[in-house]
Amino acid sequence: MWLLAGGGAAAYTAASIGLYHIWYKDYPLGKFHFFDDYGEWENMDKAGHLFTAYAESYLAYKGARWTGIQERPAAWIGAGVGTLLQATIEVMDGFSEGWGFSTADLAFNTAGVGLFLGQELLWQDQRIMVKVSHTRPNYGSALLTSSTGVTRTVDEAATVLYGKFPSSFIKDYNGMTVWASVNPASFFSKKKKPFFPRWLNIAGGYGAQNVYGAYGNAITDQEGNVFSLQQYPRYRQYYLSLDADLRRIPTRSRALRTLFTALSWVKLPAPTMEWNSLGEQKFYWLYW
Repeated sequence: MWLLAGGGAAAYTAASIGLYHIWYKDYPLGKFHFFDDYGEWENMDKAGHLFTAYAESYLAYKGARWTGIQERPAAWIGAGVGTLLQATIEVMDGFSEGWGFSTADLAFNTAGVGLFLGQELLWQDQRIMVKVSHTRPNYGSALLTSSTGVTRTVDEAATVLYGKFPSSFIKDYNGMTVWASVNPASFFSKKKKPFFPRWLNIAGGYGAQNVYGAYGNAITDQEGNVFSLQQYPRYRQYYLSLDADLRRIPTRSRALRTLFTALSWVKLPAPTMEWNSLGEQKFYWLYW
């Protein structure tokens, strides 16, 4: 218990400092204020809040169970940790001039924590897991010209907006997909074997493309040059794919069980169908 508490406190401190440097340090601080950001970034940030709150709650719960805490108290501890971690972000937002405390963020944080806690209290199992996948798009070398005559490639402009890895993994909404991964076998009685593997999941995903700003597509670099990307229409993406619940793969190895649990928030590459708001349908042999 002390090892978990000490490690968790250290991780919380390190993550808060790291998040500040990745996300907030370039923006001045001010008085605590509210900010309505629902609809920004095609709501990819809201999907990210739901995923993060869910994953934090679940992993904290697994840590509590590891110490020997009983299932129901451990579930509440997980929910409390997820709420605390996300509340830290909201407070940082509230004091940052670049953002503000968002009630929409709070709602999606609560939805993520609630999805975890509700399943644990109802089923003592996570039959619907929230996962993420991320591949940075190939933005290309097409040239953009600012109103002041400065040129940059689309890739350079996207790097100005989203940064490079690891910050791009958190910030680049064009590369992010958030999934609800459902395990059908968990809805069958344990006495009845389904005709498919118990680890096989079906996943529905949400993503967006050509997002180069909160609402409009314009990027301002460090020198104040503004690059318009209105020629790239923004659109939303909806996915249907296969997935695997690694936790349900039978193994006697404690190390593998731990690894499978730690990776349970990652959507695995698999054949995928896409429908998007441009009216297009696409098929990918492997999508991540």
